[in-house]
Amino acid sequence: MHLTRLALLAAAVAAPTFAHAQAAPRVDDAAIAGIFDAANGWDIATGSLASKNSTRADVREFGDMLATVHKSVQQSGRDLAKRLGVTPAPVAKDFPLAVAHEAAMKKLSALKGPAFDKAFLEHEVAYHAAVIDAVTNTFLPAIKNAELKKFVQDLAPAFVAHKLKAEELLKEAVKGEVQGESEVKGRS
Repeated sequence: MHLTRLALLAAAVAAPTFAHAQAAPRVDDAAIAGIFDAANGWDIATGSLASKNSTRADVREFGDMLATVHKSVQQSGRDLAKRLGVTPAPVAKDFPLAVAHEAAMKKLSALKGPAFDKAFLEHEVAYHAAVIDAVTNTFLPAIKNAELKKFVQDLAPAFVAHKLKAEELLKEAVKGEVQGESEVKGRS
């Protein structure tokens, strides 16, 4: 239930941004490169936080993998932009996904234990769903440079894989919560 609300919130936050971006003439390769760079940075931050704060080894490993992979992808994107002569446009502080990231980091930083794990995984599912939607419906149709487009297309399966892994880990976390509640009720 909480995941559905988060997904709807992510869609509500992302939809106006990407719909506006699609209609605006400024969604060019530089703007997309800037958003792509920032989005990788946001997942580096959340992944790093999970690798330090999670109580579950599998969630720590997932967070570490996200941070590592997104650092590599971010650098590859920067290298490609430099080679293409594209200067990534900075993302405004009031950009809805930037605002959402700051709120997520604040919330996650305040949580501990299973509550952190669940909130982190819910965030990753919703975040990757929003990224997949933006890449598919806004960025790929708008990218002019063939090499940049291929780069983003080649990465799309990884976005899906990250979302699926977060969903899998979230199911395990929820299952563990339910089992824990059942054990507590059985003892009373």
